[in-house]
Amino acid sequence: MPIHEDILAYNATQSETDQPICDTLSKAIDRHLKGAECKIWHRHPVWFLDGNPIVGYSKLKDCIRLMFWSGRSFDEPGLEAEGGFKTAGVRYTDADQIVAKDLKRWLAKSADIQWDYKNIVKRKGKLVRLR
Repeated sequence: MPIHEDILAYNATQSETDQPICDTLSKAIDRHLKGAECKIWHRHPVWFLDGNPIVGYSKLKDCIRLMFWSGRSFDEPGLEAEGGFKTAGVRYTDADQIVAKDLKRWLAKSADIQWDYKNIVKRKGKLVRLR
């Protein structure tokens, strides 16, 4: 699917330093996460497979944070625990910090290793592994 116009608009509102980070991330995610739906979700760009959130990024005070909902299960150096449940991510302050081969590998794992966030409310906060 093409990158949603709301995500392109989100990227365009970022600072001169952050916009190239967002553009690089959105293009890579779109290229490597085939069949994913993308949209602004909770005010941030997020990609979904079968309605399940997989990856997204957001502007923090001093960086852009790339987050994988199932990232703690990837067993990957460079991804740090972020937030609750199984989320892990990396923070960027410059587009040059994005290592394309790492990002491609993480995105492949994000399609293969998934926890069911889509139904977390229905399961009263219990996560179930999908793949």
